[in-house]
Amino acid sequence: MTAVALVTGASRGLGAVIARRLAADGLAVAVNYSRDADGAARVVNEIHAAGGAAEAFDADVTHEPDVAALVAGVAERLGPVHVLVVNATGPQPSVALEDLTWQAHLDQLEFFVKSPTLLVQAVLPGMKEHGGGRVIQIGSDIVDRKLPGMSAYIAAKGAQHAITQVWARELGPYGITANVVAPGWIPVERHAGLDESDYLAEVPLGRMGTPGDVAAAVSFLASEGGAFVTGQRITVNGGHT
Repeated sequence: MTAVALVTGASRGLGAVIARRLAADGLAVAVNYSRDADGAARVVNEIHAAGGAAEAFDADVTHEPDVAALVAGVAERLGPVHVLVVNATGPQPSVALEDLTWQAHLDQLEFFVKSPTLLVQAVLPGMKEHGGGRVIQIGSDIVDRKLPGMSAYIAAKGAQHAITQVWARELGPYGITANVVAPGWIPVERHAGLDESDYLAEVPLGRMGTPGDVAAAVSFLASEGGAFVTGQRITVNGGHT
């Protein structure tokens, strides 16, 4: 039976490239989106054109009923989820400390603590029945960079990493691995027009990362080759931190 990957926030950016890479690896891919139906359809069509299997699934992955319906729908149409890639994100505004509100913290925790928890809880029965699985969270090296104005985002990303380490211990006995892939600044559509020069000057490998670099790390963790790697954060940033 073909293994199934669910990639959240996969209608564009990193998620779209990750979805295409996992499909090329032979997995059937559930392409999740919340607003960009056309983008999700393009990703699915690209996967089909390359000979892969994929379907698009509309769901707000911060909303409990949506997550339950999403995972049930994927199981019905493609099969139980074996590889979960938690990639969906929201706005990441810079907020000075004196203007920071608890709501700003909650907005980030929705995506990086609540959503992963709901998703893992929903796929867990299928993974246990299958005898194993992969949970791969897309984190950020911003946890190490400590940028001013990013308190809420960094706090949530730090929490995302910590809970993944706990889940690695908790889920290991079921053959389920849990890891974080933490990119640096990887330019995608939403970064169009931003000046890369200052960041690039600090990257030892001398180039900006690509979505393909991140997808390659996800591909490894999803593969048999990554079966004994769990509780780790793999930073993909050319040595920037």
